[in-house]
Amino acid sequence: MHIVLATHTRIPALRYGGTERIIAWLGRALAEKGHVVGLLGPAGSTWHYGPLTVFDPDQPLEVQIPREADVFHSHVGLDPDFDGKACQTIHGNAAGARLHRNSIFVSANHAARHGAAAFVHNGLDPRVYPEPNLAHGGRSLAFLAKAAWKVKNVRGAIRVARKAGRRLDVLGGYRLNLKMGLRLTLDPNARFHGMVDDAGKAEVLGRSAGLLFPVRWHEPFGLAVIEAMYFGLPVFATPYGSLPELVPEHVGCLSDRGEVLAEAIRDIGRFDRAAIHGHFREHFTAERMTARYLSFYERIEAGESLHPATLMAPVAPHQGLLPWTD
Repeated sequence: MHIVLATHTRIPALRYGGTERIIAWLGRALAEKGHVVGLLGPAGSTWHYGPLTVFDPDQPLEVQIPREADVFHSHVGLDPDFDGKACQTIHGNAAGARLHRNSIFVSANHAARHGAAAFVHNGLDPRVYPEPNLAHGGRSLAFLAKAAWKVKNVRGAIRVARKAGRRLDVLGGYRLNLKMGLRLTLDPNARFHGMVDDAGKAEVLGRSAGLLFPVRWHEPFGLAVIEAMYFGLPVFATPYGSLPELVPEHVGCLSDRGEVLAEAIRDIGRFDRAAIHGHFREHFTAERMTARYLSFYERIEAGESLHPATLMAPVAPHQGLLPWTD
């Protein structure tokens, strides 16, 4: 099959990339299964799995689809009325948008909140990470998200870590942030590492005791969660969006109360790091993700639709920040 993936951001991501890494791992896994995988992406991208076509932002996406594509897979949107053999992945929470009938979401919860059924969990390529040391317990906790976003709740994470008697490494933010208003975090219990690359992230996660992820929105997926699982880290998070389907009881604790998460962290020794890593291997590799996407590609190539009609995203998935008690 000749599959073309589309993105408006450069591949590979130079530092902190979420969607970009998913696209690269999907392309690699598809190519390893014998498919030709083209990329429609920005100038400066590097692509090893098929033809690279430079994306022109001044032209409609649909007119740039290479003729040889059997299936076109967009990660940048798709005209809801486009009738070609195509699909799109919705990576975020779409608000009030009309979506193509072949829209694919990144969790079951994410799909259901948009009135849809088709979803594919994201997956990581374990080969880009060092082999995890599953025997050590670690000491500090990790927070991995864009800390400037209020929905990610870094302040809540810092308070939970302090209650649990653990230091917190914040990956994805700075102690002083001026981009979204003046925000200064003075708590010395938190160490800020900025926007780390894969090597820096692996170094911190590899020596951590667990992941704190107390988000206050409906998380579409949570790539940080499965990265932590790769390293065998238990996950302490809120029960919003996709998180209940990603984090079963043996992998972590979900609560909207900081004291409950702190109590679970104080009993962190009950979590089996090898079992958590095994949960990752069973459910969240790039190979698993690719097999699921291929099942959808085959249906689309055969002329099927993933949903009977276009979808309408809810205008307001939730109002403000979801509940959280320190």
